[in-house]
Amino acid sequence: MMDTIHQWLDQLLLWIEDLGYWGIIIGLAIEVIPSEIVLAYAGYLVFRGEVSFPVAVLCGVIGALLQQWLLYAIGRYGGRPFVDRFGKYLHLKQKHVDIAERWFEKHGSVIVFTARFVPVMRQVISIPAGMARMKLSLYTILTGLASIPWSILFVYLGNELGNRWDTIESESGDLVVWILCSALGLLALYFVVQYWRKRSKSA
Repeated sequence: MMDTIHQWLDQLLLWIEDLGYWGIIIGLAIEVIPSEIVLAYAGYLVFRGEVSFPVAVLCGVIGALLQQWLLYAIGRYGGRPFVDRFGKYLHLKQKHVDIAERWFEKHGSVIVFTARFVPVMRQVISIPAGMARMKLSLYTILTGLASIPWSILFVYLGNELGNRWDTIESESGDLVVWILCSALGLLALYFVVQYWRKRSKSA
């Protein structure tokens, strides 16, 4: 079973390599395999001189946006009935969508940025954003800004690791935790600013 999975993964990565920049975009847009692996493999292609670092990062951001636009559209035009009926085919678990809805209701649009650094939530947060009919331009800006450091990090690590790019999960663990803590710190700062603004208006 594991051999079959590895062979399947190898074929997907070779497909990405053959398509070059388009492979990076499509690989992230459909995310059959985790974005960290696709981006790290893109970094490996940078290491081999087959693609350039800046364009690989740009492709990573574009691919992430395409995927999130699709999920946003599902939330906006299909709503919860669509998710409940077809979510399993898109690997969207109802419990994760429930959590994302509560996060969005409690924290508003800022959570679209912060959730991009949280495993699983970085995909499903787009659904309640679409259901709430969040302004697409703001949604795109927040999603794009959050995708930039994520893409830079994993393309950079893939480039640095070179032929050891496939150890990305173990090598990136501490950095991902640091990024998550930074994102939570920004979220906390946002709420502090909002709190003081409300107090100032009340005064």
